[in-house]
Amino acid sequence: MVSLPAFLLRHRVVVEPYLGDSAYGPRYGPAVAGVPALVAESVRQVRAADGREVTSTAQVIAEPDLVCPAGSRLALPTGRKTTAISVAHHTAPGLPVPACTEVMCE
Repeated sequence: MVSLPAFLLRHRVVVEPYLGDSAYGPRYGPAVAGVPALVAESVRQVRAADGREVTSTAQVIAEPDLVCPAGSRLALPTGRKTTAISVAHHTAPGLPVPACTEVMCE
């Protein structure tokens, strides 16, 4: 599997992976700071995991091994905090194209 070239991942984000709900609300794992990513803050219509059509205001492309399930919290390079709406792992086994993880954020 070919990974994204490091020179394309110009931004750094902070990811707090969503672990599930507890009696006191959502639970998050320890924050992982300095995650290399390519961030585009643009408005797009996307589908959430439950099928609803929602608006994404930021898209994050990162390494294929990123642990960021839907519901995770992210801090973008601008300082804005957001939540992951959907996560897609793009792979093409056997083809010479890079694999990556795409996170659509609120």
